[in-house]
Amino acid sequence: MEEIMAETSGNHIWRFFRAGGFDQVLLESGDDLRNLQNLDQKLWVALSAPAKGIQFDRRTMELIDLDGDGQIRVPELLTAISWTAERLKSLDVLISAPTGLKLSEIDDQREEGRRVMASSLEILKNLGNSNADSITLEDAIDSEKIFAGTGFNGDGVITSLSTGDENLKEWMARIMAASGSALDRSGEPGVNREHVDNFASGVKEWFEWRSAGETIESGLEMNRIDDICRLWEALFPKIEDYFVRCRVAAFDNRAMDALNSPESELLALGTRSLTVSTEEIAALPLSLVQPEAVLDLEKGLNPAWQNQMEQFSSLVTDPLLGKTGTISSVQWETVKEKMAGHAEWWGAKPVSPVADIDRQLLQEWYEADVESWLKGLIDKDMELCSQAEAIIEVERLLHYVRYLYPLLNNFVAFRDFYTKKGVGIFQCGTLYIDGRSCELCIPVADPAKHGTLATLSRLYLVYCDCVRRGGTEKMTIAAAVTNGDSDQIIVGRNGLFYDYNGDDWDATVVRIIDHPISLRQAFWAPYKKLGRMIGEQIQKMSAARSKAAEDRALAATIKSLDAGTGPKPAAPPPQQQQFDVGKYVGIFAAIGLAIGALGTAVATTLAGFLKLQWWQMPLALGGLLLVVSGPAMIIAWFKLRQRNLGPILDANGWAINARAKLNIPFGASLTALAQLPEGSQQQLTDLFAEKKRPWKTLLLLLIAVIGIFLLIRAGQR
Repeated sequence: MEEIMAETSGNHIWRFFRAGGFDQVLLESGDDLRNLQNLDQKLWVALSAPAKGIQFDRRTMELIDLDGDGQIRVPELLTAISWTAERLKSLDVLISAPTGLKLSEIDDQREEGRRVMASSLEILKNLGNSNADSITLEDAIDSEKIFAGTGFNGDGVITSLSTGDENLKEWMARIMAASGSALDRSGEPGVNREHVDNFASGVKEWFEWRSAGETIESGLEMNRIDDICRLWEALFPKIEDYFVRCRVAAFDNRAMDALNSPESELLALGTRSLTVSTEEIAALPLSLVQPEAVLDLEKGLNPAWQNQMEQFSSLVTDPLLGKTGTISSVQWETVKEKMAGHAEWWGAKPVSPVADIDRQLLQEWYEADVESWLKGLIDKDMELCSQAEAIIEVERLLHYVRYLYPLLNNFVAFRDFYTKKGVGIFQCGTLYIDGRSCELCIPVADPAKHGTLATLSRLYLVYCDCVRRGGTEKMTIAAAVTNGDSDQIIVGRNGLFYDYNGDDWDATVVRIIDHPISLRQAFWAPYKKLGRMIGEQIQKMSAARSKAAEDRALAATIKSLDAGTGPKPAAPPPQQQQFDVGKYVGIFAAIGLAIGALGTAVATTLAGFLKLQWWQMPLALGGLLLVVSGPAMIIAWFKLRQRNLGPILDANGWAINARAKLNIPFGASLTALAQLPEGSQQQLTDLFAEKKRPWKTLLLLLIAVIGIFLLIRAGQR
C-alpha cells in the first residue's frame, strides 16, 4: 500500500493510498470525517450501496436510509456524519468504533447534546445503572428494559399499566379482541388511537343498525327479534320449498310422487341407523307434498325440522296469524310480507366483532364515555413523545459511534478489502470447492440477471445455490475463482459455503461465467485442449469400429436365420483361413507409407535439432513452447489485467465510482489452493499405485533406434 499526499480541500490536507490501480482516501481522524463533505465525490469509490444484502449492521443501515428506499447514498452518509458531529465533542471517538460511549464525550454545550445526555441518564436510571459513566449500544437497544413498568412512554400506545381503573382495562381487552393490538415500547400489548377509533366506529354503526330495526312494526316480540330473525333465516328456504312443491303438484298430479321423497331414498335410509340430525333426513321435504298446499305445524313434519318449526309457530305464526295450527299458501304469503322488513334489516347487520359484544356493555360505552377516557390516556402518553424520541436519538448516536466509521471505510474507500485487514461489506463468506477456498463471494438474488453485467468483470465466476437445515433456508452466491485451474469445476459440482455468521451451507454450482483464472492455467490450456481432442478422436474411432463390427455380426446372424426355418445340424467349426498376402498388401503399403512419412518428419526435425549448438537447443525448445502457449498467455494476461470488481457489485445494486481492479497478485490472494501444513510428513509410497509396464520404455527405444537408423542413412547419402 503506497501512501501519497493529495490535494488540499480548504484548509484540510487529505492522504491517499493506492490500491486496485486507483487512489483511495485515508480516513484517519475525526477531522477527515468532518471534512468529507468537501471531498470531491469523484474520489469516492462508491456513490450508492444497497441497505440490505450486505454484511453490515442492518439497524444502522435503516437509520442512515432516511428516505427508506433501500439505498444508501452520499448525501445520507454526509447527513449522518453532520448529525453525529452536533452531539459529540469530537468525531475522533468514531475512529476506534467503540461499542459504548463515555458520557463525557457528549457535547452538553449544545441543545442536541444536552437532550442526548438527559436521555442517556434516563436510560441508565431505568436500567438501574445511575452511577455509570458510559452507556453501551446494548443498553440503548433494549427498549423493553428501558420502558419496563412504565405506563406512558410517548409511543401513543396505552396498556393495562397506563391506568388503575379495572373497567378501562376490561375495555382495552375488548378493543384488542375486536380491533387488534399494538406492541408498546415496554413490550406489552396495548391499543392506540386508531384501534379506539375503529372500535368506536363499529359501536356507532351497530347502534344505528339496531335503532333502524326497532322502528319496524310487525306485531312480533321486539325483545326476541334477534331469535326470530335467526329462525327466519334458517326456515324460510325450507318452508318456501314446501309451498312451491305443492303448487307444482297442484299443476300436475303426476309430479306429486316425484316431489315427495323417492322410494329409493327411503329404502336407503331404512338400512341405516338414523338420528334426527342425519343430513339425508334434513334434505327431505318439510312435510308431505299435496295439491291443497296446507302446512300442518304440529303433525307430519320432517323430524329434522320439528323443534325449529315449534319455535317458528310460537314466535312468528301465532303472533301474526293467531293459533291456527296450520298455514295455507295464502297465509304464507302474508307472513312473508310482514317479515320482509325484518329480513332486510337482519341482512344488513354489520359484520364486525363489535356485534358479538353484549348490548348492555355497548350501552355502557356511551353512558360512561369510555372513548373519551381512553383517548385522554393516549394524549397523556403522547405528551412524553419528545422525551421518548430523545431516547431513540441515543440509540441512533450509539449505532453511528459503533458502525459509521467502518461503513465509510467500505464506501468512501475499500480499505478493508484492499488491505486484507478485514473483509468488504459486500463479501458474504468463503466457498470451499475443488481443493481451494474462494474469499470473494457475494450474495445474488437472480444469477441470470446478475451474470449479464457481471461478465464484464473478466472474473471467473461460479454461481452456487446454497441450502441448509434441510432446504428451509436458501440463498445464491457468486464466487470469484482467481487461482488454480477450472478443469474440475462443472455445473452440478458440490462444495461447502461458510458465511460470516459461522453457518455452513451445502453449495451446488448452477452457472459458470468462464474467464481466465491465471497465467499458469493459460500456459497449459493448449496442451490440455490437444490432449482432450486426441482422446475424443480415439474414442470416436473406437466407437465407430465397435459399432461396425456389431452391425456386421448382426447382419450375419439375420442372414443365417433367413436361410431356413427348420432346425439345422450343427455346423462344423470354421477352418482357419490361410493368410493372403495379396489381400493385405495394400494395408501394409499404407502403413509403411505412414511410418515412413512419420519417420522422415521425426528424422528431419531431430536432425535439424541435433545440428544446433548446445546453447541453442534450450532456446529452440523455449521457442516451441512460446509458439504453442504464447498466444493463450498473452490473451490471458490482457484479460487478467482487466479484472474489475465494479461490474459484479453494480449488478448487486451498487454504484461503483472507480475502476476497482483486481491485479494478478491481489487476485491470487483471494483464492487459496490446498497446501500441506508446514512441517508435516508425507508418505510417498502409494500402496495401490498402478504397476509399471515396460512397453512405454520399449516404444521409446524403438523410436530412438528408427531415428538413429534414418540419421545414418541420411548421412550416407
